[in-house]
Amino acid sequence: MSRRVANITLDNIDDLPQRCRRCVFWELDPVARSRAEEAGGTDIEKEAWVSSALLEWGSCGKIVYIDNVPAGFAMYAPPAYVPRSIAFPTSPVSADAVLLMTAKIVDEFAGQGLGRVLVQAMVKDVIRRGYRAIEAFGDLRQDEGTKCVVPADYLLSVGFKTVRPHRRWPRLRLEVKNAVTWREDVEVALERLLGSMTPEGILRPIGGGTPTPAPAPA
Repeated sequence: MSRRVANITLDNIDDLPQRCRRCVFWELDPVARSRAEEAGGTDIEKEAWVSSALLEWGSCGKIVYIDNVPAGFAMYAPPAYVPRSIAFPTSPVSADAVLLMTAKIVDEFAGQGLGRVLVQAMVKDVIRRGYRAIEAFGDLRQDEGTKCVVPADYLLSVGFKTVRPHRRWPRLRLEVKNAVTWREDVEVALERLLGSMTPEGILRPIGGGTPTPAPAPA
């Protein structure tokens, strides 16, 4: 069994789960998102956002593959590239931090250390780009309609600290200087975090084909 991690680009964006491929929760502000959904053009908007990020900043995420089958992904970017971030009551994200938008591992690949692989790749990239921290908005309730937001309890369990409390949407931060210790000490907790966030459908195999339905929608 082989595994590899690749940057998210226009060449592999279709390897995201179908719902995530069309989702623009983070990429557009709430008003623009509603308009795109009404027009049925969210897939185009998603591609345009990834293209813009690539040209101006570089790859905005990582995909991990097992035997050439996409098994999970993480997306992150500076807050200036994430319009939805300013809609949270605990915004803005710090200027010296990258925002962890979302991350998922497919159920059938859970428990194989892929969460660790993705985060190590993300931390290495963040360090290389000169950022001091990773921040994320946590969700204290995890309603059905907020699956794109990482649960706050899990962020706390993997070393994030609350920098702005809120009854529903706290903002949390992980200092990059602590990243090496963090990624070694919380592998199990991180795997629980990503494994618990099941995408709506299994990621499609490279080269097309019919994906196997997930047991339940996310």
